[in-house]
Amino acid sequence: MNDRQKDLIQKFAALAGLLALMLVFSLTSSAFFSVGNAMTVSLQVTSIVYLGIGATFVILTGGIDLSVGSVLALSGVTAGLLVKGGMPVAPAMVLGVAVGALCGAINGFCVTRLRLPPFIATLGMMLVARGIALQLTDARAVSGLGDAFGTLGNGALWRIEEIDEQGFPNVIFPGIPYPVLLMVVLAVVAGLLLRRTTLGRHIHAVGSNGEAARLSGVNVNRVTMFAYVTSGALAGLAGCVLMSRLVTAQPNEGVMYELDAIAAAVIGGTSLIGGVGTISGTLIGAFVIGVLRNGLNMNGVSSFTQQIIIGGVILVTVWIDQLRNRR
Repeated sequence: MNDRQKDLIQKFAALAGLLALMLVFSLTSSAFFSVGNAMTVSLQVTSIVYLGIGATFVILTGGIDLSVGSVLALSGVTAGLLVKGGMPVAPAMVLGVAVGALCGAINGFCVTRLRLPPFIATLGMMLVARGIALQLTDARAVSGLGDAFGTLGNGALWRIEEIDEQGFPNVIFPGIPYPVLLMVVLAVVAGLLLRRTTLGRHIHAVGSNGEAARLSGVNVNRVTMFAYVTSGALAGLAGCVLMSRLVTAQPNEGVMYELDAIAAAVIGGTSLIGGVGTISGTLIGAFVIGVLRNGLNMNGVSSFTQQIIIGGVILVTVWIDQLRNRR
């Protein structure tokens, strides 16, 4: 059985699990299959998908990125402080994404040039980025950013509403949130890059056998650097979108988000040893986590129990991945 067949099996298993979860929760809650709840779930998984796509790129090269949650906070805080200082929203968010890409470039430099293990390099960045975010804000939220700052995170395409007899707005169709549209675009672009381009083939090759890829003429360091910069930039984007949803820049946001990102990739079939994985699988994995949390919330399950259940799902998934690789 080759890597592609293994990946397809894992992806179909994740999809089957997702459909099973949807069936179970639809039976336990009549509101689960409503349009509003579908949009809620889609909106909730956007941050996981942004970070999960970056995690997929990094894990495919045989690395790991533990810093994305802290980079998310630093990027969002940067954008918020710039807007607070008078800069227009769009360039402020672009600079926020650039800060994330810079953090990713530093991670890539530590891994490729300083030869630090990815775990150590990104663990250090996790602490540094979080510390800078807290230092810049004195550990306080940055508020008063204005309505324009919240447009990206709270706006929606094709939203339909009407004013009732009392003068209050009545939502006919909630629309498709901008973060969801952005998620779809990113997933399509990243999927095409991995499947249809030479760079995508090189990313898989580096993770499968870095030395063989180097002897074949692949610039391993450059490919690895690209993966970490992409992960950092997507973490920066996730930070800007999340802070926009809150209309407040929170330096404590993003805690443990890196685990959700890695879990989404692994549940969707990305192998932790590198070389195997797809964006579509990561998308499925993110929705498994999102649907599981949403369904458990609707059934009144406590957040502590949810952590236990999701942790168990991650353990089982990694165990299956290890069995698959041994065979």
